[in-house]
Amino acid sequence: MPLAVRVPYLRLSLPVLLALLLVLGSPGFAGAVDRPVVELSKTQASTGGSVTVRGSGWRPRALLTLLVCGQAEPKRGVTGGTNTCANAEGRAVTTGADGRFRRELPVVEPPVPCPCVVHVATVTGAEAEADAALQVAGHAVEPLPAEAAGGRLSLLADTRLRGSGGLLTWFGSPPARTLVVTVGNVGTSPVRNPVFQVGIAHGVYAPEWQDQRWRGTIRPGGKARIELPVELGAGAHGDYTVSLKYGGKVLAEHPWGVGRPWGVTLFWGLVLLVVPVALFRAGLAVIDHLRPRRPGHAARPARRLPLPPAHRPSVTPWFAPDGDPPGSTGT
Repeated sequence: MPLAVRVPYLRLSLPVLLALLLVLGSPGFAGAVDRPVVELSKTQASTGGSVTVRGSGWRPRALLTLLVCGQAEPKRGVTGGTNTCANAEGRAVTTGADGRFRRELPVVEPPVPCPCVVHVATVTGAEAEADAALQVAGHAVEPLPAEAAGGRLSLLADTRLRGSGGLLTWFGSPPARTLVVTVGNVGTSPVRNPVFQVGIAHGVYAPEWQDQRWRGTIRPGGKARIELPVELGAGAHGDYTVSLKYGGKVLAEHPWGVGRPWGVTLFWGLVLLVVPVALFRAGLAVIDHLRPRRPGHAARPARRLPLPPAHRPSVTPWFAPDGDPPGSTGT
């Protein structure tokens, strides 16, 4: 009979208990429950000074950005996106092998009023972010809008890209699609005219974010279908990833495979083939025109066509039709 361990309201056999302990103590499980953490040397500072930012629980050897952002709270994140941050005065840091970092960050006024935070986010690889509250002395403070404080959007349906390429895309025109998602308001306040961030990442590079406002109101407990345009550059091809972010959190991601514009290759192939042939023929024509002609090749006189019988001149025969020619002897 297998040995068992009695626990209040639970009875586990010894092999099951050992397996559970191994899973809980494994590094992979420990990393799964860890969350990135950001700490500041002081929670209030004036512009012109600096604060020491420390972090732990991040991915080893990860590149991070540090920004001072306004209209944000640690629990809600950067509600207005990176447009509310002092991007020019930001700093970058690479975490160590243990996922920790330490970096000095200058204190500057963000472009929007406080509440302010120090926002730390990954640049490449899996996305992760964390915030720490910071009071910027002397900077204006305005409460967050009701929809930003109490309205929360969550993804309800699968993300898809609507649209397809055409003949112009085959010849290098910018590929365009429509990002379609269904979101619901799980907060306690309505969300009016939310500003989403649409990011496009190519391969392993970090996404480039662009703010797009959706016109409408999502009531608490309600849902809405969001359609946002997405467009790449001319001649773009390869594997892309389209991401949707709201309130500093990524709601959805969708892959986008863009085919190579072979029409451009065909066009340049024809150009490289036709242009040399045309130049060669033009050169031959010029040489033939400028080459001096030899006497044997002089122009011959026009050939005269024979006249019809009615227009031929009459010729008197030198002998009579009924007689013999002169000098002949009749028989």
